[in-house]
This record gives sequence, structure tokens and C-alpha cells, in this order.
Amino acid sequence: MAIFVYQSILLSLSVLLFIKLLLSCTKDNKNKKVPPSPPALPVIGHLYLFKKPLHQTLGSISEKYGPAMFLKFGSRPVLVISSRILAEQCFTTNDMAFANRVNLPSVKQATFDYKHIGEANYGPHWRNVRQIANTELLSAQRLHASSDVRVGEVRDMVRRLLHSWNASVDSKGLSYFEKVDLKVKLFELSLNLLMTMIAGKRFYGDNIEDSEEKKMFGDAVREFFILGGASNAEDFMPILKFLGITKATKKLNHLAELNKEMMQKLINEHRKPGDQKNRTMIANMLELQKKNPEKCDDATIVIIAMSLLQAGIDTIFNTTEWAITLLLNNPDVLKKASAEIDTHVGTKRLVEESDMPNLPYLHCIINEVLRLYPGGPLLVPHQSRENVSIGGYEIPQGTMLLVNAYHIHRDPSLWDEPTKFMPERFESGNAEAKKMMIPFGMGRRRCPGEDLAIREVGLILGTFIQCFDWQRIGDELIDTSEDSGLTLPKAVPLEAMYRPRQIMMDVLSTL
Repeated sequence: MAIFVYQSILLSLSVLLFIKLLLSCTKDNKNKKVPPSPPALPVIGHLYLFKKPLHQTLGSISEKYGPAMFLKFGSRPVLVISSRILAEQCFTTNDMAFANRVNLPSVKQATFDYKHIGEANYGPHWRNVRQIANTELLSAQRLHASSDVRVGEVRDMVRRLLHSWNASVDSKGLSYFEKVDLKVKLFELSLNLLMTMIAGKRFYGDNIEDSEEKKMFGDAVREFFILGGASNAEDFMPILKFLGITKATKKLNHLAELNKEMMQKLINEHRKPGDQKNRTMIANMLELQKKNPEKCDDATIVIIAMSLLQAGIDTIFNTTEWAITLLLNNPDVLKKASAEIDTHVGTKRLVEESDMPNLPYLHCIINEVLRLYPGGPLLVPHQSRENVSIGGYEIPQGTMLLVNAYHIHRDPSLWDEPTKFMPERFESGNAEAKKMMIPFGMGRRRCPGEDLAIREVGLILGTFIQCFDWQRIGDELIDTSEDSGLTLPKAVPLEAMYRPRQIMMDVLSTL
């Protein structure tokens, strides 16, 4: 009986304490001016509102609640920004306040305990890996030195496409168009481009042994982006993991181990006597390791290499796939780009990276593609390191920041006909238009691979336009539906028809 009375008193005190805390929190929240938000449900917060793709859902909600919204992903507070002006406040005046990343549980092992360049919190480790990437790998001097590697890979893909067309042309005639799955080809090219620069390793092409190792590594890189987005419910409701509703974390961990083992194997291969890979990124980092082993040990090399792969492959091939899709749906733009290349490069040689400054309309096309379909529609999540004021609202420490670049890039107050593909809006060096875009982020956490990405997309597009005539498979416009993920993939993989341009046959015959 005494035990029952004691338990009853303890329960009553607990209830009173809970009510007091609830009232206290409610009072504190009323005193703080936080951004507006839709009604939230217990435990799950605003997760009930979400449909994929997440950037479109958040954009629709912001139309009702404004350019700054305060949401709850489970118990995690989230600030969603859908305004260019407010994004500037986050990444200029308050750049340091939002310099940290969000440590999402699902990517802990996949990013080697949050040590990837894009996932590391602001501090000594992040400054070290960022500095190595900027100076040793992605500087203008290093990228210029590796230009012929990228040119070689793009031309190898052209040669493979030409070989496929030649295999059918004898029975079809010179006017024949060959069908190609561009999503597959662009993924292969993107992986080859980065792996050749990083490690001198090619995974696709002629005379390459088809191995299970290659397939596993390619799948691991591809699936990271499918599983590693900000919309993974397991990150915000950990109980799902224990209930077995999602196995995303387990799969990501497995992929991380495969990536780590592969990269360490490539590092070891670089150390073999007589194995001269002097122009690879791993070779550059191993040289730095000799001078300063603490700054650039093997673990650091693996982290940086995997950071570049996981940040670069999907974004490059997705952006190029969107670009070709838009060009096929807008043949006048494709014709104008082709004429520019013929005028400034000619038909006696193939496009080089050094030609890019002389192809302004091609750059307009790339800018317009990145406006409509940014590689990261929601910028990589940030987290506030301290209490901060944004747009007159008080944002508490530990709040996750999501900036909806997709919505900003289609804001009718910033852009005329915002959903229309119109590269001409960037003509005449329209610096003001470019300032309104944030496809690579802003501030100190801006993507360090921006220059490399523009070089790769420009070279691929320029070469494909110069070498081939392109057509849609049918009369209908190509489907531009979007799939979900950390990057912005097409829902329907791009297939197209191509044939070599007759005016380029003499040059192509030498490949």
C-alpha cells in the first residue's frame, strides 16, 4: 500500500513538472519572434506535409507562409529560406553563425564520421581538407594541368558513340540516327572523368576488363545521392531505424566501406615502384604527405578523394542530362550554339577547354540550365552555431538551415518568365542575373569544385554539339519531370537520337 501511495505521488509530481515545462516552453516561444509555420503534429512535426521531391513541396508551402519558415522535422528545428535576400543574410552577415553542417545520423559512416569536405563542421579539420582541395587539386593551375585528361575522356566517349553509329550505318545509310541512353553514357563519362583525374583509373571504355569491383564502386557512388538526402525520415525520427521501417542507414554504411577500401587500394597502387601517376590528384596529395605527413595522411587523402567523387559525379551528369534535354526541346537554341562553335572553333579540330572563353552563348546555356535545374535544389544543410537574427526573426542555436535554391531560381520577382528556358537572359555578360543564382552555394561553405564543374559541363556539351546532330526520339517534347534525391535527377532517363555531323567526319575519322 505504501509503495502504491509513493508511486502515485511521484506520478503526480511528474505530471505537474511536465505541465510547468510545457507552459514555460510555450511562454518562451511566444516571447521569441520565430518565422511562421504550418500546424505541426506531435512527434513527427511537419513531416506529414512532405511529398517528393522535397524542394517542390517546401516551395509550395513557402508560397503560403512566406520566404522564411520555421518547421519541425520530427523534433529537429528547421529554418527554410526561399528568398535570395534572406539567403544573403544567412551567408554574408551571418556566415559564421551558419558555418556548421547538420550531422544527420544516416550519413555518419558514409562521410567517415562527418569528415567529408561538404559534411565537416567548421573547425581545424574542415579548414585543412578545404585548403588541400583548393590549392593542391582545384586551383586554376592544377585544373589547367589536368585539362588534357578531361579532353581525352570526352573524346573517348565521342569515339565510342561514333563506333556504335558506324556499326549500323552500312545497312541504314548516312542519314541514319542511332538511339542512345544518354543517362547511362553521361554517368560513365562523369565517373571516368573524375576517377582519371583523381587516380588515373578508368572504369568504362574499350579494353577495360568488366569486373565486379568496378560495378560495385560505380553503384556505391550513385546510390549515395539516392539515399543521402535531407528528406531521409530516419534522420529525424530515429525510432524508425529500430522498427526496421527503413534500411537506408545500413545500406549507406555498406557503401561507405566499399568506397573506403577501393580508395585505399588506389593509394597503395600509387606507391608501387615504377607506377608513374605523376599527374593524378592522389599523386599530388602523396607529394604533400611526404612534406607534411600529419597534414595529409592516408585517411585525409581518402576523405578528400571521396568528397570530390560524391559531390561531383551525379551533379555533372545530371546537369549535362538536363542541358541536352532542354536543347532537344528547344532546337533553335541548339542550332545557335552549334553555329557559335563552328564560327569560333571551326570544323577542322575538336573543342578544347581553352576555347570556352570564346563561346559566350554556350556559357549562357549552362547558366540557364543551372538556374532551372541546380545540381543541389536544396543547398547542403547548414546548422546554426549560435542564436542568430534573420529577416527580423530570432533563430535559435542548433537550427537546421535549408535554402531552397530551386525556388529562388524560379522566383517571378527576380526573373522574367521564370520557368522558361531562355539562355539569352544571360547574354552581354549579364552579371546581375548571375548574382541572383546560387547553384554552388554562398559564403565560406560555397562548393570548391565550381570551376571544375563548369569546365566539365562546358567541354562535354561543346564537344557533343560540335560532333553530332541530335534529335528527339519522337515528335513529343522530352519529359522534364524531376525525381527525388540530394541532387536533381530526371525522373525519366534521357534517350535521344544522334548521328555524326558530315562536316566533322574528317576530324572524327582520326579518333
